[in-house]
Amino acid sequence: MMDGVIAPERKSWVPSANGHPDFPIQNLPLGVFSPPGKEPRGGIAIGEMIFDIAAALEASVFTGAAREAAEAASAATLNKFLSLPASARRALRSAVADVLDINHKQRPELLHRADECTLHLPVEIGDYTDFFAGIHHATNTGRQFRPDNPLLPNYKYVPVAYHGRASSVVVSGTEVRRPNGQRKPAAETVPSFGPSRNLDFELELGIWMGPGNALGEPIPIAGAAEHIAGFCLLNDWSARDIQGWEYQPLGPFLAKNFATTVSPWIIMPEALAPFRIPQPPRPEGDPQPLAYLWDENDQRSGALAIMLEVLLLSPGMREKGMAPQRISVSNTKYLYWTVAQMVAHHTCGGCNLRPGDLFGSGTISAPTPDGFGSLLEITEGGRKPLALSSGEQRRFLEDGDEVIFRAYCEKDGYPRIGFGECRGIVRPG
Repeated sequence: MMDGVIAPERKSWVPSANGHPDFPIQNLPLGVFSPPGKEPRGGIAIGEMIFDIAAALEASVFTGAAREAAEAASAATLNKFLSLPASARRALRSAVADVLDINHKQRPELLHRADECTLHLPVEIGDYTDFFAGIHHATNTGRQFRPDNPLLPNYKYVPVAYHGRASSVVVSGTEVRRPNGQRKPAAETVPSFGPSRNLDFELELGIWMGPGNALGEPIPIAGAAEHIAGFCLLNDWSARDIQGWEYQPLGPFLAKNFATTVSPWIIMPEALAPFRIPQPPRPEGDPQPLAYLWDENDQRSGALAIMLEVLLLSPGMREKGMAPQRISVSNTKYLYWTVAQMVAHHTCGGCNLRPGDLFGSGTISAPTPDGFGSLLEITEGGRKPLALSSGEQRRFLEDGDEVIFRAYCEKDGYPRIGFGECRGIVRPG
């Protein structure tokens, strides 16, 4: 749904917002931050600043529906805000845009410098579900184990997923400890216990749930959009050697539950409206989704064109003062399933979603090697090490490596909308 906030001609009285690569006035993502010496509260990114929703409430900036939404959005967690209908979210977004508009009286007392603030996990996550909707990743990884039949028979019928661990979802910038677990390489006859030798990242889109559904009442695909409150970047860290030994027959466990990193800002669906695209047509011979997963409107505009980047900063690069090296460029248009299809499938058996629940899209790899979304693919399981600009090589992640995700949308006639960064540095286990 297009709103007036996204109008390309809008400018802000906040100088850094105009032309900002991530947070122009057309974006206005929500998050939770701490100003210096103060408690966490809700805020909105605008250029290099953060708009303080609590301060704006104290100054009686908002009225009506926008004020009610602001009261929920000013809290130290945004679950209550996410529980509100989409109309409340849009009312707050519109009101904040008006306050920050270049034609409005300047209110610098409502802003904090972002680089002086601490960003927090924006919600209390009750449940986390990780999908497997990146077909190129599924094909690449499947080919390493099943060269002739990389995709299992259910893949093109079912939006495959597993339930992850919500307690270990952390905000960007949190250090990630290398996990310990059982490992059994093919050359060894029995498993050993110790730190993962094959630690990896996975490039994913995170999806934040808004209003939920009652237990036993599925969300129809045509209404799924009203339950999607926003998006973020998500790094589904993976211990490949632990995973290879433990995952049969029930799937990921210790290989995934040690950490999942998300970017701190919730990018609202309205900010991404100009960048919606048709779901790419399925290759000839692929089955059409079953009726509960099919909606014409969703097929026409249910996909998103979001550019995704992975960068790596190694200890050697850091010592030499080098910039992070970009090692992959992908796009959300390569997802085989839409977000609405994920919601419809997740709830089709009666599962109840709750505000602040988190979905991961699954690793989003491009069709070509320059866009693979994991080192497992980039290095072909470690057989072809990645050469770094510092002269180092990587089969998998080493201690001190920092993985950085970035994402943005671009389209002629519209300002660039970005997600900020999703960062994590690997520390010894």
